[in-house]
Formats: sequence, C-alpha cells, structure tokens
Amino acid sequence: MSEGEQSATSSLPLSRREFMKGSAMAAALPALGAGKSPDTPSEKRPNIVIIIADQFRWDCVGGYGLNSMGLTPNLDAMARRGTLFRQQIVNQPVCAPSRANLFTGQYQNRHGVWHNGLGLAPGAVTLATELRKAGYSANYIGKWHLARPTATGPAPEGPVPTNQRGGFDDLWQGSNELEKTSHPYEGDLYDNDGKPIHFSGVYRVDFISQLAVRFIRQASHQPFLLVVSQLEPHFQNDCNCFVAPNGYADRYVNPFVPRDLKFFPGDWQKQLPDYYGCCASIDDCVGSILGALREAGKEENTIVAMLSDHGCHFRTRNTEYKRSPHESSIHVPLVVQGPGFNRAMSISELTSHVDFAPTLLEAAGVAVPSSMQGRSFLPLLDRKVEGWPNEVYVQISESETARALRTPEWTYAVVDTRPGRRSAAASDQYDEYQMYNLADDPSQILNLAGRQDNPKLIHYDGSLSMKDAAEHLRERLLVRMEEAGEPRAEIIPRTQYP
Repeated sequence: MSEGEQSATSSLPLSRREFMKGSAMAAALPALGAGKSPDTPSEKRPNIVIIIADQFRWDCVGGYGLNSMGLTPNLDAMARRGTLFRQQIVNQPVCAPSRANLFTGQYQNRHGVWHNGLGLAPGAVTLATELRKAGYSANYIGKWHLARPTATGPAPEGPVPTNQRGGFDDLWQGSNELEKTSHPYEGDLYDNDGKPIHFSGVYRVDFISQLAVRFIRQASHQPFLLVVSQLEPHFQNDCNCFVAPNGYADRYVNPFVPRDLKFFPGDWQKQLPDYYGCCASIDDCVGSILGALREAGKEENTIVAMLSDHGCHFRTRNTEYKRSPHESSIHVPLVVQGPGFNRAMSISELTSHVDFAPTLLEAAGVAVPSSMQGRSFLPLLDRKVEGWPNEVYVQISESETARALRTPEWTYAVVDTRPGRRSAAASDQYDEYQMYNLADDPSQILNLAGRQDNPKLIHYDGSLSMKDAAEHLRERLLVRMEEAGEPRAEIIPRTQYP
C-alpha cells in the first residue's frame, strides 16, 4: 500500500456509525474478488452472513434476560424477529478448534485441529466448499486462525496461503491471527494476494464492519456466503487487556457482574467496563451490516447469524480466559434471522457448533456431506424434537486433557491427571473431577463430583443418588466420545468428596 493510501486510511473520521460513501477510505480498500458465477444462477437461494465475535459471553446479549446493561439493541431486535438459541454450546472452548468445528461440522478427531496453531488440511470439506458447489461465492473478512504450520516453523500470523482458506476462495480480507497483526486502532489485514490492507485511526471493529458493508453494497445477484470474523471482545494479547472504543468503557463503570464471576477472584473487576464496551461495539457492527443489507434490498433474502467461538471467565476458573468446561467458557450466543428463521421464537434444546454448518446447508437447500458429524437443528424450529440428542460433547485441550458432557440439567467433566498428560489430543484414562447441577446451581459454584448422598437441591428430586447420577453421565460421556471418533477410554469414578 502506498503512503497516499495509508494517509487516506488514517484520515478517517472516528464516527462509529459512519459508512463508506465514496470516501478516500473506499479508494484505499482493495477491489472485491469476483466469484465464479454459477451456470444457472438461483435467486431463490438465500445469502448467508455469519458474524463471529471472539470470546463473547452469551449472557451479554440482552435477549437472554440476564444482563440489564443494554449492550445489544441490534441483536435483541434480531432475536425478537428471528430465532434465539438459548443453549448454544461450543464443542471446544478455544479459538482455532472451535472455528474448525464450526466450519467443518466435525469434532477435532476428524478435522485434526485440537489446539491453537494447527490448521485445516488443504481440501477440507467445509461450509464454504459445499456452498460454492451450489453456486455461491464464499467470502471472508477478519480473523481466521486456521492456517497450518509451515515446514520450518509455526503457522503464519498474517497472510494465509490460498489453499488453507477453507474454501473461501472469492473475496479474502483476513489475518490468521488478527490479535498479532493489529491493535484496536491500527494494523493490517491481507487481501487475496497476501498484500496488506492497512488501517489507522479507526477502531478495528468498525474497519472490519466497513469492509463488510462495502462487500454487501457491491455484491452481485449471485448468492453469497460472507463471514465477518471480529476479534473483539477478545483481549489484546500484548497488553493482556480488553480495549473498548474510545469513550465506551466510561458507560459501564460499576457494571452488572454475572454471578459466576462475583464469587471468585480473577481480573473481571478491572476488565468488565472495557469488555462490555467491546461487546457494544460488536452490536454496532451487527447494526451496520443489517442496515447495509436493508439499503441494498437484500435483508429479506439473507440469513444473518451471530455467534462466538467461546466465552470468557476472566481467570476465575483457570489462569486465563477460556479452556474450561464451565458455562462461562462453553455457552455462547446464537441469534439468527432471515428466511426460515424469522419465527419470533427461542429454542431451548441444546445445540452445538458441529451442528451449525449442517443447519445452514439445509437452510440453503444444499445437501449436507457425509463427512459432517453434526446434524441440522432446523427441525427444532418446527418443534420436531423427537430423537434430538439433547446433550453436547465438549473436548478440552491445552489447559488440560479433559472431556465434558453438557445436558439440560448437568455439566459433567473428566480430566487426565497423570504427569505429562496436561496437553494431549486424547487420553485412554480420565478421572471424574467436576459435576454441576445446573437447575440449582447455574453459576457452577458447588462441585458435586464425589458426592455419594442426596444433597438438598431444590430442583433435584432425589430419585437418583449423586453416585447413580454420575454413573449415568459417565456412560453417556463414553458413548459420545466414541461417536466423535475417539477410542474407548476408562473414566475412574471419584469416590471421595473433598
């Protein structure tokens, strides 16, 4: 990029809802990639826009009824119009594996991305590859985090090789690790040719939103998939801090504190105002994208979904922000509007990230490939719930080698405690270590693992002892492990309650 282009970028006004309207900003941005038009264009197929916010807690969305801060008016309006999924659970609470689950519909055992720094294999079957076969263009803006290590070192931080973009082969304006190639008010993304797209003087969320708005305004009649992958509210790595847009943290001084945080030490006391400001900026992004779709006459034929790759527990459960089986790590928002989803309803059944790609493929009228292990949850919208497996299997790596089962009533977790087994792809032996009754203890304060009696829980009928309940959950977890492609393991019951 020339010096003139950089100076044009840095001269942007800081108004947060400013769109690009033939400004110097628009001139500084690279031309849109032109996807290959299908032989028989079908205007009946819906466009699909996916907005990913990194590390966004589910309870920050006002539509869930817990946070009264008013952070998300645009998402709340989406929820009233469309469908709010109340129990969207990630299958692995860390960036890269969760994104791989999301795009491939597979668990780590199939796609191979079991920790950060690994990447999707070239030729992986994804949501993008299948939609392109059906005549869609597949376009990506923002953080990727799924590039593979090189022959001589780790995965690249910035440009992503074309064969490692998961089938997003049309417009590409991304960075593999956006947290390392940018700061909140300056940095770089990279275009289809790996050339930097520099921004300066504009907030990172707004810059990415502007790129998305520009794409929507210039999109042809060809149906498109657009992923807008924001870094926020993820912390900025090199300062280990959350950075809200200028002035936004001031709105949230002395904020609402979720119950799962207030009983534990951590860094939420100093981080929440900026974190909430970042969440509010994501809602601004949602509003900008919806506004652009409306202005372009595309809103009624576009499915728009917002979700996150994992949550945030502010160091209350381990030494960082995720990688645990707790609700604050694994429970994320999912709000969808558009064709097939404008039901003004909420779904209480458990859904997960491996189900996301099959659902969107079915909503687009595209066959779900046999490689995908998840299943479409579209029938739930018609209340066809019979046979739905109302539980989610969770794999945990890096912080520990652990597995968990989330049901409507319970969170049950096991871990390999043997020396040298802290971080491995899988194990053949686990120990029970966490068991929470979510009906009585949604904030997961009281760990019941090892209890043998019937504790006095308000919503627990006592028909099963804790020992019997643990045995049932243990067997269900072992079944789900095998279904995901793991070899059968042993889970050693916990027989003592500390």
